[in-house]
Amino acid sequence: MIELAFVTCLATSPTDCENRSLLFQEGTPMSCMMMAQPQLAKWIDEHPNWTIARWKCRSFRPGEGPVDI
Repeated sequence: MIELAFVTCLATSPTDCENRSLLFQEGTPMSCMMMAQPQLAKWIDEHPNWTIARWKCRSFRPGEGPVDI
């Protein structure tokens, strides 16, 4: 499983940020990199009060804490 880990910040308060992630059942970190921008654009459309500060793809490891991105 591949995780698209990203940090979102409130558009009106750029210092109020949260770690988030999307999981993909199949693929590789490289395929995640190719799918990331459309998925993040969709997320932003659904959450207009937030911005994406940064993101990265990694192999998902259950129980592992937030990724340092």
